[in-house]
Formats: sequence, C-alpha cells, structure tokens
Amino acid sequence: MNKLLLMTMFLLFSVVVFAQQKVEMADTLRSNGKIYTVVAVCLTILIGLFLYVFLIDKKINRIEKEIGDKK
Repeated sequence: MNKLLLMTMFLLFSVVVFAQQKVEMADTLRSNGKIYTVVAVCLTILIGLFLYVFLIDKKINRIEKEIGDKK
C-alpha cells in the first residue's frame, strides 16, 4: 500500500512539473493553426486503434463461442 501511495505521489508531482514547462512547438503549431491537424491525426489514430480492438474482441468471442459449442 505504501509503494502504491508513493508511486501515485511521484506521478502527480511529475505531472505538475511538466505542466509548468512552456512548449515552444505547441505554441508555434497553435499560432499557425496546425494544432487542429495534429489533434485530428491523433484522434484518427486513436479511433482506429479502438475500432481494431473492438473488432478483434468480437472475433475472439465468436471463436470462443464456436469452440464452446463443439465441446
């Protein structure tokens, strides 16, 4: 329990430290209006990964059901 609490505290501390840093690349992308392109690409990749996992899960469930019916 102590290890989990300590790890959580370090994680939260690191998030606070990184949140206070100024990122020049993000400012440049935001000023040029390209940040929306970056966000759109990231969302497209994330949606694609979720869709892939969902379809694989459906296939695995179907195969498990077929195997269960044969036994």
